[in-house]
Amino acid sequence: MVSACCLRYATRDAWFVIQEINLGMMADVGTFNRVPKQLPEAVIRELGYTGDRLTAERAERLGFVNGLFDSHEALVEGALAVARRIASKAPAAVAATKQMISFARDHSVAESFDYLNALQPGIFSIEDIKRSVAAKGAAADYGDLPALG
Repeated sequence: MVSACCLRYATRDAWFVIQEINLGMMADVGTFNRVPKQLPEAVIRELGYTGDRLTAERAERLGFVNGLFDSHEALVEGALAVARRIASKAPAAVAATKQMISFARDHSVAESFDYLNALQPGIFSIEDIKRSVAAKGAAADYGDLPALG
């Protein structure tokens, strides 16, 4: 499930494992659909074939984990600090950024530019830009998000 996360933080004593191979089966909950885009292929093969643990330290070195913390309390505090920084940004811009990164990961540069050129006009908000600039790096008030459907 961790492979489905946009950001990953861990305590230094944490570890990750593709456990299914240890149970006599192939991972089938999206691990091999996502992880090849998140870790080097040789590492995935090693973990997938052996069922060995990937330590948090190695995961961070490989770019799989965004940050390490010494304790559970520090982890929660650190992750919440990142969440607050993200929440202080224009919601439509954050959502579109997430969409754009995911699209670009799975498509060519040319296709990504086409997608960007279609996506940006739909989320571009001069009001959000004004609020962001006026906030001068502090949290801006973007108002309530529109209700969906």
